[in-house]
Amino acid sequence: MSYRRAWCPGGTYFFTVNLQKRRNNALLIEQIDRLRASVRAVKRRHPFIIHAWVVLPDHLHCIWQLPEGDEDFASRWRLIKLQFSRGVPHDDMDSASRRSRGERCIWQRRYWEHLIRDDEDFTAHMDYIHINPVKHGLVKRVADWPYSTFLRLVAQGVYPLDWAGNGADLPYLD
Repeated sequence: MSYRRAWCPGGTYFFTVNLQKRRNNALLIEQIDRLRASVRAVKRRHPFIIHAWVVLPDHLHCIWQLPEGDEDFASRWRLIKLQFSRGVPHDDMDSASRRSRGERCIWQRRYWEHLIRDDEDFTAHMDYIHINPVKHGLVKRVADWPYSTFLRLVAQGVYPLDWAGNGADLPYLD
C-alpha cells in the first residue's frame, strides 16, 4: 500500500508516534533519557526546530519545523526510532514479517503526520499536545507532567502556569 505524505520544504508538522505494544506499556517514560539522547543526536546531524513535545507512556506527540528547503522528516523519524531501539533491552520479535526485515517490536511502523496550515492550526495542535497527559488521566494539571515542553513554554511566556486548569472545559477531552 502506498501512503500519501504532505511534503513541504521548511514545513511545520504535527506528529503522533506510537509504540507497537501500547497496552500496559510505559517504555517511553521508563527510557526517557534514551529517547531524549536519540532525538538530540539526530537533531545535531539533521537539524529541526522543536516547537512542542509530549512523551506519554506508550506514544508521543510533537511539532517540528524543518529547515528551509528540507522536507525529509521521514529520515529523521527512522533515525530516532533506530537509535532509541538499539539501546532498549531486546524483547521477543513476535512477527515473521518483522523478523524478515530485521525489525524489533518497539515502534509501530508508521506514524501520523499533519502539515500545519496556519497560526490557528498551530495553536490548536500546541494545545492538544500539552493537554494530552490530562486527557489520558496521567495528571490533573498540565504543569504536573514532567515529560513535555509545557514548563519551558511557560518560562518563555507562551502559556500561563495554570493554563487549562484540569482541562475540564477544553474540547480536546471529548
